[in-house]
Amino acid sequence: MSGELSPIDKAKYVAARRAADLVEDGMRVGLGTGSTAAWLVRCLGEMVRDDGLKFRAVPTSTRTAELAREVGIEVVTLDEARWLDITIDGADEVDDDLALIKGGGGALLQEKIVATASDQMVVIADAAKQVDTLGAFPLPVEVIPFGMQATRALIEEMLVSMDVMGRDTAWRMNGDTFFVTDEGNRILDLDLKRIGNPRQLSMVLNQIPGVVENGLFIDICDQLLVGYGDGRVELRDINAGTVSEDRVTFVDEENLFSDLND
Repeated sequence: MSGELSPIDKAKYVAARRAADLVEDGMRVGLGTGSTAAWLVRCLGEMVRDDGLKFRAVPTSTRTAELAREVGIEVVTLDEARWLDITIDGADEVDDDLALIKGGGGALLQEKIVATASDQMVVIADAAKQVDTLGAFPLPVEVIPFGMQATRALIEEMLVSMDVMGRDTAWRMNGDTFFVTDEGNRILDLDLKRIGNPRQLSMVLNQIPGVVENGLFIDICDQLLVGYGDGRVELRDINAGTVSEDRVTFVDEENLFSDLND
């Protein structure tokens, strides 16, 4: 497998492989959405198949649920699980304080609910996702369909008073139609380039009528696992204030990963 992967996919794989080791028998686990999270689901499916690992998973999107069932993971709802031991998810950007931008895959609402209903949240990412300041990746905002253009106008007006470098906004599209979330909502992407005060922006956004949730995850992530193309994995623990390094050995996973297309 390792010979067929690009360096960035190798980095995603080793971060996911290392994170899979955090899942133990009997746990209730939140499974994220996105390309790196898909690697995690595959790794956990292998552990279910080959090692007899038994746990219950709460996926954060329909497509993650489908993939989890496909690889043999038991899927339950958050209401059935009630509370989670751990959530493992990717990120579109992460800064030095482990603040995140998430929602590039459009599942930010379920992702934030699941992450905050967990004892700990672990983020898995490749090194390119680390930034000094959030904002280069467009910030997703989930908006209800009713009055969505009015909500957009309110957001654009609010941005004038925020510490951001850009103020362009665009509805996320799926071909010629609006992208629709699992909850039937729309996504407005904010091209802010630099977010000077993520905490303030998150609070103000969620006060605007019509906004369901935004993709800023503040004080939610507990650990960050950063993968590198050479097999190294760096673990940062924000609560313990520690940084450690591990290494994942590439093995032939052709059967497990040959149909992974994310």
